[in-house]
Amino acid sequence: MLKTRFAPSPTGYIHIGNVRSAIYPYLIAKQANGKFILRIEDTDQARYVEGATELIEDTLKWLGLDWDEGPIVGGPDEPYFQSERKAIYHEWAKKLIAMGRAYADPTPSDVIQGYRDKCNAEKIPYLYRNFRPTATPEWHEGIPLRFKADPKVRVWHDEVMGDMEAGPEVQDDIILIKADGLPTYNFAHIVDDATMGVTHICRGVEYLSSTPNYLAIYEAFGLEVPKLISLPHILGPTGGKKLGKRDGAKSVDEYRKDGILPEAMLNYLACLGWNDGTEEEIYTKEDLITKFSVDRIQTSGARFDETKLLWQNGQWIRKIAGEQGIDALYERTAGFWPESAEPYGDDYKKQVLSIIYDRLKTLKDLKTMTTYFFSDPEIDIEIITNNKFLKKLSEEELSELLQIAADKLENTVWDEENLQAALNQLLEQTGKKPAELFSLIRISLSYAPFSPALHQTLAVLGKNISLARLRKTITAIENH
Repeated sequence: MLKTRFAPSPTGYIHIGNVRSAIYPYLIAKQANGKFILRIEDTDQARYVEGATELIEDTLKWLGLDWDEGPIVGGPDEPYFQSERKAIYHEWAKKLIAMGRAYADPTPSDVIQGYRDKCNAEKIPYLYRNFRPTATPEWHEGIPLRFKADPKVRVWHDEVMGDMEAGPEVQDDIILIKADGLPTYNFAHIVDDATMGVTHICRGVEYLSSTPNYLAIYEAFGLEVPKLISLPHILGPTGGKKLGKRDGAKSVDEYRKDGILPEAMLNYLACLGWNDGTEEEIYTKEDLITKFSVDRIQTSGARFDETKLLWQNGQWIRKIAGEQGIDALYERTAGFWPESAEPYGDDYKKQVLSIIYDRLKTLKDLKTMTTYFFSDPEIDIEIITNNKFLKKLSEEELSELLQIAADKLENTVWDEENLQAALNQLLEQTGKKPAELFSLIRISLSYAPFSPALHQTLAVLGKNISLARLRKTITAIENH
């Protein structure tokens, strides 16, 4: 059976690159009716961050990347935390010792640093195997265990990068078990993948340089090498280097709190370094499972474009509202409304959402774009007098136009159809263009840079509030 895995370290926030390294193996497994494993690589105790494992699990669930084996759900190869698998690593380490392919190395760190300094001074590459001790003690916990390299030309095939080759100069006596008894990544992931039956390994292209050492360990154990899939770097906005915090890179959790939908994040990251050869840009999870293929993963780095992510998020907001209805979209908006919306019921907020959603890029935009639906805006006459469509009108004209509008609307049946008819009649009555009259009424209602279609805004605000705001603005203009 095809098996893939996502094996993050709980060392802090989960970033964009981490998540893409989960999406691709998930899609590969699901497409083949295989298994997707979550394994927590928590052997670096110095970098362990409390709560990071739960954040990883929560992020995967949020994205809909349910794992078949791993924490919470269990599985045939428990435990799925490396820190709980120490006995397994020691058992495999002893096999290498018995084969003469591993040795205990009590060499002090200052001596090892001396070897490095010597090589630097002589301007030759540092390889620990050139300083391999001739006599070594019996291995026990408290002493590092090293692999005994067998340097030679290594050739392998990478499913993305193609046929690869590396010489003996890149192979060394790497540490397998640290002094604290826990394994290094270099050793643990090979043992775990072998015992869990992993058939396809997706990881960043930065691991290519270490692959010759991994191949030597596979060879020593007589293991079949899984299919290796190297994922290109995610680059910063300029495309010149890897995406990092200095580029303003945010964690996935931050994007989630900013109102990015999980469907949009999954869609965007899946296409960051992959495409199906078409112009399509919006994919559901089911679409991705069907269409994803390893041979369409690009070999060069993929540039992270937050503008594109926001665009796709807006598309997904509209897609959910259009296909599943406003109620389905509304369920996702908890925590994103302005504080002034708190006293209002669900029905009213759904009405607001129904006329505003098509302008949202993120759910967080609700905070800034809907405030005037829940509280009276602060009147600022300069917003009217500085408006490009209104600045040529005198304050007397502005006041008169608003009074005509208020009188007309007061005698209008308050629904969208009748309000639109009344607004059209006002254009005829005043002889003004929509950009002039409608801008004046819109600003008087909201004092916001944007509001939905005027007849819809009026309908949702209600007759009393709408007329009261128009009259307040009339008074403010007259007193200006």
